[in-house]
Amino acid sequence: MDQNRLDKYLQEQFDKRGLPGMAVCIRGPEGVVYEGSFGCRSVQPRLPVTGDTIFGIASMSKSITALACCILEAEGKMSLEDPVATYFPELHIPGTPDQWLTVETLATHRSGIPPMEPLEWSIAMNSAQRDSDWYRQMRRTAPNKMDQIQQIVDYISAGDYTPLGAPGEMMSYSNEGYALLSYIVDQAAGICLERFLQERIFAPLGMDRTVLDVDASQARAISGGDITSLFERDQAGQLVWDDDWSILPPFRGCGCVKSTARDITKYYQMLAQGGVWEGKQVIPAQAVERLAGRGFPVRVKPVYCLGLEKRLLAGKVLCQHSGGLHGVSTIGGFLEGGFAVAALCNEGDVDMTDFLWICLNHILGLPLDTRHPWAVPNGRRFDCPEILCGHYLCREGVPAHCVVYQEDGCLKADYQGRKTLLQWCGKNVFAAMAENDPRERVSTLQFYAREGRPWCVRCGSRVYQMIREQAPE
Repeated sequence: MDQNRLDKYLQEQFDKRGLPGMAVCIRGPEGVVYEGSFGCRSVQPRLPVTGDTIFGIASMSKSITALACCILEAEGKMSLEDPVATYFPELHIPGTPDQWLTVETLATHRSGIPPMEPLEWSIAMNSAQRDSDWYRQMRRTAPNKMDQIQQIVDYISAGDYTPLGAPGEMMSYSNEGYALLSYIVDQAAGICLERFLQERIFAPLGMDRTVLDVDASQARAISGGDITSLFERDQAGQLVWDDDWSILPPFRGCGCVKSTARDITKYYQMLAQGGVWEGKQVIPAQAVERLAGRGFPVRVKPVYCLGLEKRLLAGKVLCQHSGGLHGVSTIGGFLEGGFAVAALCNEGDVDMTDFLWICLNHILGLPLDTRHPWAVPNGRRFDCPEILCGHYLCREGVPAHCVVYQEDGCLKADYQGRKTLLQWCGKNVFAAMAENDPRERVSTLQFYAREGRPWCVRCGSRVYQMIREQAPE
């Protein structure tokens, strides 16, 4: 492995994107095989990112919360087959028998709960004020502060939405499901999730720069000052920064872990080794197997396990997850053979996938610019484009739209305000490529039908439901 070549290429890609700061770590069976720090963690004063810099990891937190559930199951303190009603008897999903909704359907995002607003309401109502249309709309529409789990339970139970189907039927990413899991761990463990993670996962792995805290106060305390500021792009595309972490109290285990690239690869390598760390079985092998093991298929098309997405990449099994919040963009995971990777960035709304692929290519001995999309256009024309045309809606935060239409003989989509060309990849899958740059993939779309008509499209990991069909031209 040519580490100098890897370091140079990562620096080139970092500079090309104009990112403020990034930390990358790769571990192999023998330990750290690469560690790189790029750019700055703060502007005033201007301080560099180091191997000890603490970043937010956002939704990479989810597999850690899911692992807590798996540990408790291995110890006989709960079961993933438990009905959620065991822990939240007042929670109801419209038209769904309460006993059908289980802990596992929450952890695999197959609860039937569609994308909804509470997480972004919670951020807007509890974090520092931001001068943005998003902030103002979330503050205007929030029914309450969304700072208690009961408020989320009440909102879900009120039923002002159409479920995606019976639990287990349809995967759609649900932050609310992981908010519930955080409090299920509290009840099953008899101690709070924060303490459980510290005692049972972070401390045994020597992750001494990792903490689950809602407001970053503990992260600051353990950082010794080596904690990143948070960067975003303003409407003019210029970088702006602050130190105001997103505060989302009920979503603790959903996205509130802070860590370093070095620490988080310890966690991933432990998973790659079946719960073993430095020769000791620190996590029950049964728990790691339950998290993302043989109970989930291995295929090129990703399958969502418990807080991790699993797929086959270049003949190897990869389990990975990304994350994003204000000033946080991250990705990481583990590869068959005992390898772990993490890439943490301090700018929000950055797609970190390419950095993961660069690291995996380094491990696999492939050209560093090799891309690994699971859905590849087949160059053929889809025969019935008119059946897919319509208006699809996602209610997570500010409502997001995907409008599919035909124009000039091509199937296109206006996806979250971006014009895209839909290129058929086979079956119900299309690559949404930027209309002004057909080499740029904006998203991957999968259409689903009921009674012979499309009723939703999954854009990435979120299901958008059809709200109005568009008549064929």
